[in-house]
Amino acid sequence: MIEIRRSEERGYADHGWLRSYHSFSFADYYDPQHIQFGPLRVINEDRVAPGMGFGTHGHRDMEIISYVLEGELAHKDSMGNGSVIRPGDVQRMSAGTGVRHSEYNHAAHDTTHFLQIWIMPNQTGIEPGYEEKRFDAADKRGQLRLVASADGADGSVLVHQDVRLYAGLFDGDESATLALAPGRRAYVYVARGRVVVNGQPLEAGDAAKLESEDAVALTQGEGAEVLVFDLP
Repeated sequence: MIEIRRSEERGYADHGWLRSYHSFSFADYYDPQHIQFGPLRVINEDRVAPGMGFGTHGHRDMEIISYVLEGELAHKDSMGNGSVIRPGDVQRMSAGTGVRHSEYNHAAHDTTHFLQIWIMPNQTGIEPGYEEKRFDAADKRGQLRLVASADGADGSVLVHQDVRLYAGLFDGDESATLALAPGRRAYVYVARGRVVVNGQPLEAGDAAKLESEDAVALTQGEGAEVLVFDLP
């Protein structure tokens, strides 16, 4: 079974300095049909204006992944971490017992475009943690590259949940298939471009929920950047 969620069906918030599309219920946007999908709780597509950002705020018991599409995002947190992530970087913060952080776009003229992803952990009250890895375009070209997993396999960032997150870039004849084990589900999010998912054409901001399917098949990409979540 495949359920398509179109880009224009998402929630939207315009705060002036931040424009954000919500794939799942978030803040003032509430949709009882789209609260979470398995442990996947949030996918926000955020655009942060130059010189602006999220002031210091707190999180608890959540796995938070940041995936930059354009621009730069500066991160500082109460664990003492400070870094700037760019396209190709995947950042994971485990909030655990509690962490405070800020995120800023310090560029004078360029907007930062990134995905904020929240995954509910399989255990609460853990020690907060932070990690970031780089995955170059060549690692994702025409294939699904594992970028986050429960065991840090293949150099992926570690998340405290039975989730495997893949990222891929697809154009023309490039294609990929991800087998799904019995009882697993998948969530496919198109970050950029166009791609066909199990026969269904999707565009940027669209997503597909897959349940009781044997595999995820990605074909006919046009400048596509795709995230695939293999979920319990």
